[in-house]
Amino acid sequence: MPTPPSGFISNPSILLTHGQRAPKAVVLLHGLTASPEQFSTFGRLLFDRGANVLIPRLPHHGHSDRLTTALEALTAEELEEFARSTVERARELGERVIVAGFSVGGLLAAWIAQNHAVDRAVSIAPFLGINGLPHVAGFHAMRLALRLPNRFMWWDPVLRERQMPAHGYPRYPTHAIAQAYRVALGLFDAARITAPLAHEIALVLNASETTVSNRSARRLARLWDARTQGVVETHRLAGLPPSHDIIEPLRSPELVAFVYPQLLDLVDP
Repeated sequence: MPTPPSGFISNPSILLTHGQRAPKAVVLLHGLTASPEQFSTFGRLLFDRGANVLIPRLPHHGHSDRLTTALEALTAEELEEFARSTVERARELGERVIVAGFSVGGLLAAWIAQNHAVDRAVSIAPFLGINGLPHVAGFHAMRLALRLPNRFMWWDPVLRERQMPAHGYPRYPTHAIAQAYRVALGLFDAARITAPLAHEIALVLNASETTVSNRSARRLARLWDARTQGVVETHRLAGLPPSHDIIEPLRSPELVAFVYPQLLDLVDP
């Protein structure tokens, strides 16, 4: 079998429908360097509950070449336009729109909560800052990263390209992290002056988080709480080992078996 070209999309968006507009449409937004497959098992559980489920592919993700450099072109503006257009698509699939995302997908779910009147937004371990890095230091790190040449870093420096699961990229560009940070900083700026438009918001934090900043997520919750009443919920997942990816069943089946029932009731209460 010939090798597909490097730009070939082997992990496209996933759409699970009941053949008509459903009472609920659920959007699931995967993390940076992952693909829609990250949420495929969880999406099927929501589909079995009667929802139409859309798992869109984030820009420049899902290529068959796992060492593609496509992500070096990612911008904050592109992520925001992707989020906006995804909400429009979801409105065609269901009477109520629920958006949930993990990590950078969780950041986009929070951005949607601020800017779009969806029925519910669930932000799971959102990338709103880096664990252990103060907010102001994160801002300066973002500016510095964008001034320096773009570098690709291995998620796992030992396994490198052998890292699994195979549907995701084993490395990330520094500029992509900085561009996601730009989205987060813009979200904080907006939350300081206007109330979020989502009717219900849930921030889901991993008590044993190793990568993203729970402190930044709580800071966003306080900004939202100052302008809303009874809209924002904060949930803390306890009893997990030190971890970040609590969504991918191919990475840790035992972990997601513990987490999925809790997330199901938060995404589809």
